[in-house]
Amino acid sequence: MVREILEYPDPRLRDPGKPVTEVTDEIRTLVDDMAETMYAAPGCGLAAPQIGVGLRVFVVDCAAEDEPSDLRVFINPEIIEKDGQVVWSEGCLSFPGVTEEIKRAERVKVRALDRDGKPFELEADGLLAVAIQHETDHLNGVLMIDKLNALKKRMMGRKLAKARAEAGSA
Repeated sequence: MVREILEYPDPRLRDPGKPVTEVTDEIRTLVDDMAETMYAAPGCGLAAPQIGVGLRVFVVDCAAEDEPSDLRVFINPEIIEKDGQVVWSEGCLSFPGVTEEIKRAERVKVRALDRDGKPFELEADGLLAVAIQHETDHLNGVLMIDKLNALKKRMMGRKLAKARAEAGSA
């Protein structure tokens, strides 16, 4: 089921997600809904707080359009290593129509549970590393606008207003 994605400045986006205590059928249904919502948007990542669910769960799929789906599920993720630095042009489903240059670690190692509650560790770089950091921020109530200086925050606010106006007139 496609769910509504909360848009900035919805205050629920600032609420940190709570850990999942047990991976149940309800959690798997949430994951399925999140994947369907992310693909419908379309986007390459979605965190549970973005659909108003206060849990530490996110999904990502960084496959290119001409590649098969590569859906990854992260429950209770924890970034355990960061290395290097990269500046990436990021978008966010909660900031539709807006991208900003954001500094992130170039490589990360993350520990999480999968859709079935099995623990795993993953080392990632490139877009996947950026997506993992971006979605983990969502689980902590941190948004990409928080990574910008005051001038860029104002500019992003204007870009968001313009994108919303254009979407409303389309």
